Amino acid sequence: VQLVESGGGLVQAGGSLTLSCVASGNNVPINSMGWYRQAPGKERDLVAVMTRGGARNYVDAVKGRFTISRDNRKNTVSLQMDDLKPDDTAVYYCSAGISSQWAKDYFGKGTLATVSS
Repeated sequence: VQLVESGGGLVQAGGSLTLSCVASGNNVPINSMGWYRQAPGKERDLVAVMTRGGARNYVDAVKGRFTISRDNRKNTVSLQMDDLKPDDTAVYYCSAGISSQWAKDYFGKGTLATVSS
């Protein structure tokens, strides 16, 4: 499965960014799609995931600010990020899972989102 992200960039604190991702190359339906992020000097961590059936999970740090959505027919997933904070600065990775509900089987190359104070 190949995943290609778009939509990163530079934004001031309090601003918004929308990340998008399209998946291709899967021979079976993708169960879960999501987003992970890796801040400088830190490990890659979960941000949000969404199952094919519509169940969503968010890390506590982004609840109420970020919204994940997906289109099963188009194999796309998006992350609307509002009220961004400098701590949200990271490389954001699109991810997909065939059997897992945590979308950890495949990752894209990442897109950088930088939030200035």
